[in-house]
Amino acid sequence: MMKRKSANRAFNLFLYLLVLLPVLAQAQQAKVSSPDNKLQVEVLLQNGQAFYRVAYGGESVLENSPLGLTTHLVNFASDLSWVGAEQEKVEQVYKMDRTKRSDIRYEANKLVCSLKNKDGKPLKVEFRVSNNDIAFRYELPESGEPLALVVEKEATGFNFPQEAKGFLTPQSKSMVGFARTKPSYEEGYKLEQDIAARSANGLGYTFPCLFRVGDKWALVSETGVRGLYCGSHLSDPTSDGTYTIAFPDQTENNGFGSTGAAIGLPATTPWRTITVGNSLKPVVETTIPFDVVEPLYEPSVKYEFGKGTWSWIMWQDRSMNYKDQVAYIDLANKLGYKFILIDALWDKQIGYERMEELIAYAKSKGVGVFLWYNSNGTVNDAPQTPKNKMNTAIARKKEMQWMKKNGVKGIKVDFFGGDKQETMRLYEDILSDADDNELMVVFHGATLPRGWERMFPNYVGSEAVLASENLMFSQHANDVEAFQATLHPFIRNAMGSMEFGGVVLNKRYNRTNDGGNHRRTTDAFQLATAVLFQNPVQFFALTPNNLQDAPDFAINFMKEVPTTWSETQFLEGYPGKYCVLARQHEGEWYVAGINAQKEPVQLKIKLPMLAGKELQFYGDNPDGTSYLKKLKVDKKGEVKLTIQPQGGVVLVNKEEGNMTSAR
Repeated sequence: MMKRKSANRAFNLFLYLLVLLPVLAQAQQAKVSSPDNKLQVEVLLQNGQAFYRVAYGGESVLENSPLGLTTHLVNFASDLSWVGAEQEKVEQVYKMDRTKRSDIRYEANKLVCSLKNKDGKPLKVEFRVSNNDIAFRYELPESGEPLALVVEKEATGFNFPQEAKGFLTPQSKSMVGFARTKPSYEEGYKLEQDIAARSANGLGYTFPCLFRVGDKWALVSETGVRGLYCGSHLSDPTSDGTYTIAFPDQTENNGFGSTGAAIGLPATTPWRTITVGNSLKPVVETTIPFDVVEPLYEPSVKYEFGKGTWSWIMWQDRSMNYKDQVAYIDLANKLGYKFILIDALWDKQIGYERMEELIAYAKSKGVGVFLWYNSNGTVNDAPQTPKNKMNTAIARKKEMQWMKKNGVKGIKVDFFGGDKQETMRLYEDILSDADDNELMVVFHGATLPRGWERMFPNYVGSEAVLASENLMFSQHANDVEAFQATLHPFIRNAMGSMEFGGVVLNKRYNRTNDGGNHRRTTDAFQLATAVLFQNPVQFFALTPNNLQDAPDFAINFMKEVPTTWSETQFLEGYPGKYCVLARQHEGEWYVAGINAQKEPVQLKIKLPMLAGKELQFYGDNPDGTSYLKKLKVDKKGEVKLTIQPQGGVVLVNKEEGNMTSAR
């Protein structure tokens, strides 16, 4: 009797599975969560269209958002059918020597959804979900001809709830601005925008894009872009708040080059990234741009990073002469800086022969030279020279061999203006050839770095922001300097190194510190930005006269402040209002804060790593004068701070030899 009941149960289970298995096989959705289960992604298929949605802590961050892409021969955006899904864990430990953190452990859950179009052509969508971060991309396997495709458009979208607000910078029109060099990632920001608001130019928004969704935050960007694809940005939203991936405008780079991406199968697209959290802490501290990419080559030498001087910001084009550059080499030597950047027109105003002498003089003073170059001579009207030295392989290699022979340490390449695949190839080619010749590379008038700090070992930063040159160009830029500065740690600098060229200790923007635009921010504010703005090679805006007219404590601070960090912690702040970060370098902590508001900010900051320690404290009086004093953190690791309007604070757990008062 017992055997008969067992047999019946087994038979009934068999019948149940016969009914259930076809249903499971036809399931058209899959879910994946972060290791801590707070961040969840669901992928689903509805009427042949693929979507994904995102929740954090059980609350919606992205509603049904489209997936897919269209090529000139094959459609992977509609009439899709579900094939299956697989999951696995991803774990890796790696080191970085030029970003916000040095020792990184990446743990994520990986979901790969397999789809096919109406012709049976396969498409895979890979999601990696770590605590607070999502990265996803498309994989197009080889499946017979065609093997060569041009991606014309992506359906990839980000559908935010209606209550979301955007902190966004509009994509610039092409072939406008100085010498028709835009877009160059140098537009201002609009804060707290309604989710359906259209951009100022009708061209969407530049990455990275920050959104507040109720009490949560989301930073959207991309990483892993190189010469195999174009760079992208977000389109203007639809009425329901859906932003989609937008490719470069046809008019970029003088209309030359495709707006799409030429790919050969098998192929993968760049990663789209979303950082999500209940606060801005995960946004500021994210390492997702580097977590999902790999180094593309081994460095030819061990590159060293550090601080440098730069005459152009205050002394302008006329300073590109032998005598003035000697003055700035001597300044670098007195400050203990490793580098000098010699800017545009050096080839005309100094010349190659005397430049060899100047490089040798710098070497005798322990200072390495970076040289400026125009990226091209064909895609805009920028007249500055040297030009036509970087945009062709033969000219580029010849120039770089000359630099290697003379011991040049790096180059600053300017005036790119566009995100087409043609331009991404140029970035990659410059970086690769530069490494062959032991050169570091800074890009100016350029696109956002997209994981390049890990991909290219000789890459050391990009502008891609309204940087310090604008402070020289207009008083308005000085009037809103504090406002702009409080945005960068949350948006631009969160996704990659930012070569700003700041820390101005002149009161006025001219050669003699007695004319031109007025600096509105305090000395302590300027010192704080040396910590807040992260870039492994920093060319600061200090001048020879600062050795006499700036406070001794400020000069001493600028001699000591590092440019590389082993750890970064977000402490307090809000975009456009104020920001306080803590960064660690070789066991020493630098805590820096700035305030863009009209009233002082009163804060109680928790610093458990500095509990009971006496620190050097740089701050401001209500009248805007800055000072240095000692400040002790209590045994609970708490300290009270006041940050004055357009002012700053810095706390350092390092002994300061000179505590001269402000003057």
